[in-house]
Amino acid sequence: MTGAVAERAAPRTVVLAGGGHSHALVLRQWMREPLEGAQVVMVSNTAFAPYSGMLPGEIAGHYRHDETHIDLERLCRASGARFILAQAAGIDRAGRRLLLADGSLPYDLLSLNIGATPSLQVPGAAEHAVPVKPIAGFGTRWHALLQRAREASGPLAIAVVGTGAAGVELALAIEHRLRRALGPPGQAPDRLTLHLLGAGAAVLAAHPPRVQRRFMHLLAARGIQVHLGARVEAVHVGGLRTSHGLELAADEVIWVTQAAAAPWLATTGLALDGAGFVRVNASLRSVNEPAVFAAGDVASVDGEALEKAGVVAVRQAPVLAENLRRALAGQPLRQWKPQRQWLSLISTGDRHAVASRGPFSAAGRWVWHWKDAIDRRFMRQFDEGSAP
Repeated sequence: MTGAVAERAAPRTVVLAGGGHSHALVLRQWMREPLEGAQVVMVSNTAFAPYSGMLPGEIAGHYRHDETHIDLERLCRASGARFILAQAAGIDRAGRRLLLADGSLPYDLLSLNIGATPSLQVPGAAEHAVPVKPIAGFGTRWHALLQRAREASGPLAIAVVGTGAAGVELALAIEHRLRRALGPPGQAPDRLTLHLLGAGAAVLAAHPPRVQRRFMHLLAARGIQVHLGARVEAVHVGGLRTSHGLELAADEVIWVTQAAAAPWLATTGLALDGAGFVRVNASLRSVNEPAVFAAGDVASVDGEALEKAGVVAVRQAPVLAENLRRALAGQPLRQWKPQRQWLSLISTGDRHAVASRGPFSAAGRWVWHWKDAIDRRFMRQFDEGSAP
């Protein structure tokens, strides 16, 4: 009898796989309202999680690395969670264990917030292109490119593949930074060639035509060559080839295309959507595994066609935190209701930005300062010593 009571009283284990926006905010919420009777473990393949909203600003040179990354180990210490630096590699559903690249970890509840990666199925892309995600890997390649640009005296050509908001922002940030790295005004433009390629008929396809036109004018004014309807069919040393037979020379090909799911998810037995992402219901719980939850890019909410965007992960966090608590207690779960429209603040590399929501749009330096204030306020939540 004593053993049975002790077993029931033993703390249960909640494993947070991935250090994305949702999980960082879940830990922040549990700092204010501790999760009673549970041991929380975060597993991440990086100790510093990038805040995607500030990545273009870091590339453009407006932010330091420490200003744009969340220190996950410090966050775990502050919230009473255990941090494990490891790569998730699978799930043993029957044994309730998260499989790691080296070992495994038991769980009572498992939450996935492992993000997504650009699809590199185009021949040569995996070998010769630089994917933006994982961002840590991209950052290393970017700084190496920046150093080469400063040291070289010849021309430099960059191709950015992907004309969504991430690709457009990144192209503008790269242009802004490299123009200044390559030499004095009037000299640098002759050395830099920047291409932006997309398979669709427009840049920023998810945004209104007015915003698309604004960015097409801006890209042209900044000397960025836009290639629409240009599906990349091969990447090779020194460049790429499109389905129309266009050959472009490029010192670096940067890949910012549609996101793909982690391949190991296909081995878990979890219900997945057609793209390989974890199917969840409105409570962010797996549709076929009650012990597993998912949020952010890795989650596919049944009945919703959601963009893979950081704002979604941020909005899901409070519901995820509450539902993990309720699941431990055996209580009914809350439902997450996505916004039909949200505000997009798209930076243009030069401390200007464009705001877009539905039919509304605005642009200017003041929009960048507005975005900067929002981003810095988000990151201040994770500063050491911040009040819970």
